Amino acid sequence: MPIDYTPGPLLDAARRFPTVLWNDSADPDELRQSISFGAVGATCNPTIAYAAITHRRERWIPRIRELADQMPDAGESEIGWRVVGELSIEGAKLLEPIFEEHRGINGRMSVQTDPRLARSADALVAQAQELSALAPNMVVKVPATSAGLRAIEEATYRGVSINVTVSFSVPQAVTAGEAIERGLVRRAAEGHDVSRMGPVVTIMGGRLDDWLKIVAERDQLFLDPGHLEWAGIAAIKRAYREFRTRGLRARLLNAAFRNVLQWSELLGGDLVISPPFTWQQRINGSGYRVVSRIDEPVAPHIMDTLMRIPDFVRAYEPDGMTPDEFDSYGATRRTLRSFLDADNDLDVLVRDVILPRP
Repeated sequence: MPIDYTPGPLLDAARRFPTVLWNDSADPDELRQSISFGAVGATCNPTIAYAAITHRRERWIPRIRELADQMPDAGESEIGWRVVGELSIEGAKLLEPIFEEHRGINGRMSVQTDPRLARSADALVAQAQELSALAPNMVVKVPATSAGLRAIEEATYRGVSINVTVSFSVPQAVTAGEAIERGLVRRAAEGHDVSRMGPVVTIMGGRLDDWLKIVAERDQLFLDPGHLEWAGIAAIKRAYREFRTRGLRARLLNAAFRNVLQWSELLGGDLVISPPFTWQQRINGSGYRVVSRIDEPVAPHIMDTLMRIPDFVRAYEPDGMTPDEFDSYGATRRTLRSFLDADNDLDVLVRDVILPRP
């Protein structure tokens, strides 16, 4: 069935630039509307999955009961992750026509590996392969932790299209992009076609902003708070230049949307922008005239402020952190904990269905 596109700035940008829109939600109704805005992919994580399931309780609570009856030996986590898989498969089906049209580069549904596995490369690779097999157009999120980086190369080599997550910095993005590149080279050397693989490397720009605001408050820094809204944008622009210079084939993806600058300032680049659906609605109703800004540098006076914050410098310079330091970076710890909390919330939801409170 032909797509009934919705005119507006999002569709205008999609038609004028190589910049592509993904929906930062696994909710099928939101994804359908986002596709009408020009979206060609979708992302999911434990927080997003939990929100989508609780938003459609009338559907998923009975399904959890069915799964519990069918899987009497399964624990709460296994049942919860089965639901996440089914939710992801539904999203993948909606994107399948786009996947075929774009020959695998777009039309992908992101599904995330269990954050409880973030310290084990072998466990991440094994689950990445399982999740990749759910649908032909899956792209699997693996964290840019020290163990995750080893998993990223190996899973890519085994044919899994990777979406690097829990990534906030230029050194993480570059290191992950190089890991993907090594995996692609190894796979191609054995005669496998890699042209339809669609790897992306996420920088969670808004979560970098969030962390620097915490640092500024913690350290009682005297600065223009508006400048902190540009930290993620500056990091993504720097990473974009590094990817082009190094010839890395994975595309960058901007996630953890916090303000409209994280869309408008990145337009024109061959990258992915993944705002929540509510932000897409706001942008599309704005009447904004799209302009290519990816190559415009962040204003010098803003950069002067940011470069006075050591944790920004670590995130901005390509050699600002080593892989062993990625795990202890503040934004990494905060994000992994939030994903683990969402996992726990899903466990509790399943528990309350299986064993209702008296």
